[in-house]
Amino acid sequence: MQKIRIKYKKGEPVKFISHRDLMRAFQRALRRTGLPVAYSQGFNPHMKISWGNALKVGAASEGEFAEIQFDGWVKPNELMTALNASLPRGLEIVEAFIV
Repeated sequence: MQKIRIKYKKGEPVKFISHRDLMRAFQRALRRTGLPVAYSQGFNPHMKISWGNALKVGAASEGEFAEIQFDGWVKPNELMTALNASLPRGLEIVEAFIV
């Protein structure tokens, strides 16, 4: 198991999406990358992602954090490149580092 903390920016084009929609956008982007994201066990498995505090709707931010767990080994710069290629306009990974 490996954890990578990402610092992302929520820009003006996506400032009116809710926290749940933001989480869904990241989950879809992670699925598109094909990286070995860890899933919870049980009847309804979900990606193991820890989110920071939710922003209010209408707020943009330059530095929000999330931690993603992986089943295999992933380089932080590979994660940054893959996610930035598949995230919608307005969401961008600024930094990624191993926890």
